[in-house]
Amino acid sequence: MLIEINNDIIQSLTKTEYEIIKFINKNEDRLSALSIVDIAFDTYSSPATVSRAIRKCGVNGFNELRYRLTSKNKDDEIHNMGEIINKSFVEARQVVDRISVSNVLNIINCLVDAKRIYVLARGLTEYVGQEFTLKLQLLGCNVIFIDDPNIMQIKTKQLSDNDVVFIFSLNGETYELVESAKNGNLCGAKVITCCCSETSSLLEYSHYNLIGFKHNHVSIKKFEVSSRVSLSMMSRIIIDYMAAHLDL
Repeated sequence: MLIEINNDIIQSLTKTEYEIIKFINKNEDRLSALSIVDIAFDTYSSPATVSRAIRKCGVNGFNELRYRLTSKNKDDEIHNMGEIINKSFVEARQVVDRISVSNVLNIINCLVDAKRIYVLARGLTEYVGQEFTLKLQLLGCNVIFIDDPNIMQIKTKQLSDNDVVFIFSLNGETYELVESAKNGNLCGAKVITCCCSETSSLLEYSHYNLIGFKHNHVSIKKFEVSSRVSLSMMSRIIIDYMAAHLDL
């Protein structure tokens, strides 16, 4: 039985929720091929009802349920897929747990009040920075994206106290980003950092920061291509809060 239930749990379930749990336990052998939408369709319910029923049984959502299933499955292909899905789930949950709403609001106030915003990033993180820059532009901000190591180090020496330097960095130790943060700080500009390391050198020069979570699993080991899920999530959280703050 995939979901263990007792009389107390049964009493807490509605008739529909109980039927959902029975369906899941009865179809454990094919559950790995089903989505939460499929289960809702087969039980004449909704994805929200399926999720609620699972949580009432002490399972923290459908992803955890699927991971429980794949972790005990003897099929290597299914098991590996479960591990991959769980990796993203762990990263996302860790980011949400670590985010400080007060920090997000402070960052938004800085961005709204800034005369100019310089978004800096290097390597694969540039894609996160580019998307963030575009969305800030759509929100009406005066923002520039810089990925050139020489330009960012020169430009950050010419800032004023009305400017903001916003840095995305996975490990927070890229030399030119650290130097740019130091330069911006010396000029009196506000420095904001989004990274995934609590010991990042960038934090010493940052007025505000958000620290995400870097999973120790690297998908393409030859090139050490680590996930940027945390950075993308932090970017989205800031943009969504900012859009709500500006009532857009």
